[in-house]
Amino acid sequence: MKDQSFLESDWDYCLVLDACRYDVFSDVYDEYLRGSLEKRRSNGSSTPEWAYRTFTGEHDIAYFSGNPFINDLDIPLNELKWGASCDYEWTAADHISDVFDVWKTNWDDDLGTIPPGNIADAFRKHRHADERTERTVLHYMQPHAPYIARGKGQKLHKIQKGIRKQDEAEAGGDDGGSMLDTVRPKLESTLESSEFMQKAGLWLELDPASIVQNGTREAAMALYEENLRIVLESVAELVPELDGTVVVTADHGEAFGEEGVWEHHIETHIPPLVEVPWLEVESAAPHG
Repeated sequence: MKDQSFLESDWDYCLVLDACRYDVFSDVYDEYLRGSLEKRRSNGSSTPEWAYRTFTGEHDIAYFSGNPFINDLDIPLNELKWGASCDYEWTAADHISDVFDVWKTNWDDDLGTIPPGNIADAFRKHRHADERTERTVLHYMQPHAPYIARGKGQKLHKIQKGIRKQDEAEAGGDDGGSMLDTVRPKLESTLESSEFMQKAGLWLELDPASIVQNGTREAAMALYEENLRIVLESVAELVPELDGTVVVTADHGEAFGEEGVWEHHIETHIPPLVEVPWLEVESAAPHG
């Protein structure tokens, strides 16, 4: 199995599906996309690790991010408290030329996340950035929880709630200090109070009745596959608009009890978390 070689590979557009396992992707992708699929090994088992190990230089990329860990706030990962603890002194702004915080501007309150169509809309709105940079990344949150067909979104909703409070504080006239000084204490103090929510993670996204009936793993994987199908439908709609080489991949995978692991965690290099798809897209699949 090859390393992912994200930046070393040839592509003009890379569509990153957050937490997308290779095996589930390989079972369903050809209903939406045509192309050449490989299994590749990600260099991270979570978004912070993947970003830290992937973007090490300076890169001329327009990055449309649905994931709050890849942001333009200029706060190092090791100082964020958004559900993951790490020692990585890394910020996207130091390595990626154009970062668009779609997770902040195009949030859907009802779903509690960034639906895939909102990523595509942000990209269309800022095509000028796509044109002035060498390459473009669209980082979708799905199939990562919350499972948007259910509309629960309790986990990531806490992040957006903190962002909204920060915006309100800044609008109230706090014009002293830098973004770094103002965002961290106000936004992160809000998130600290939601530690239980963040640790509960996947469990908050599941339907208790479904767990009892089908078992935790089966219920979770059914919702996960549905989330993957939702994002693949959106990707298939966007692909005809992209003029160049298009790749679909993932930052990391997702675990459903393998080796005692659920969800995804930093530096947990088991197959479900590091085996990711690498699809060189030829076209969208015919409808019907």
